[in-house]
Amino acid sequence: MKRIRLMMVHTFLILATVCSLFPFLWMLVGMTNSSSDIVKGKLKIGNMLSTNINKLLEITSLGNSFKMSLMIAVIGTLCTLVLCSMAGYGFEIYRTKGKDRLFGVLLLSMMMPFAAVMIPMFRMFSQAGLLNTSTAVILPSMTTAFMIFFFMQNTKSFPRELLQAGRVDGLGEWSLFFRIFVPTMKPIYAAASIITFMNYWNSFMWPLIVLQTQDKKTLPLVVSSLASSYNPDYGVIMVAIVITTVPTLVIFFLMQKQFVQGMLGSVK
Repeated sequence: MKRIRLMMVHTFLILATVCSLFPFLWMLVGMTNSSSDIVKGKLKIGNMLSTNINKLLEITSLGNSFKMSLMIAVIGTLCTLVLCSMAGYGFEIYRTKGKDRLFGVLLLSMMMPFAAVMIPMFRMFSQAGLLNTSTAVILPSMTTAFMIFFFMQNTKSFPRELLQAGRVDGLGEWSLFFRIFVPTMKPIYAAASIITFMNYWNSFMWPLIVLQTQDKKTLPLVVSSLASSYNPDYGVIMVAIVITTVPTLVIFFLMQKQFVQGMLGSVK
């Protein structure tokens, strides 16, 4: 009975793995085929890879889009990690009367849909002259209630004895944060960096609104424009999707161990 149950579990896991990996396999095979072959459901590797890549480079500013996406994701991630970790650290370490109320208001902001603030944000950035800039994409997401909450919850497991020892040694509050808290919480920062990088990299709606020229488009916007054309070339679209997906996969697999530790709240 135990062996049958084990076989059923392994069979289910194998099927789930196949279902999860099949879209990626189909995407990789599709980038080597023509659009008509993809429509027909061909699952064999073709010889159209170089043609699809050249066509993609001809009809899009792929290099500029990749640089724009990378710049937004890297700068945005660094700013978010610094600001949100400082906020989460402050909410948990320092005790004040209005802290819980302020944090409650912060959590309530998570319930507000983006559509409700989209027009006011657009008008604000328009009046500030920041439309069609990477700054307009980065600023609204630099501090999020979720990421502040994430750091606050993980700070609960931070050993306070380290802070007390640092104060005894004469360290100031800034030194305590950057020299003790940050190095100790590396797994938490790794998990937060992956989540934040992917959010910036895959961001679509807000960049679509504020980035108005072709040379400022990010990769998700390029993929969307290819897919929304009157006669989409699916082989070219598959190439663009693969290029868009690779950076997030590389970062995740490089930081996979730290990501798991961070999500579990482990502190070494």
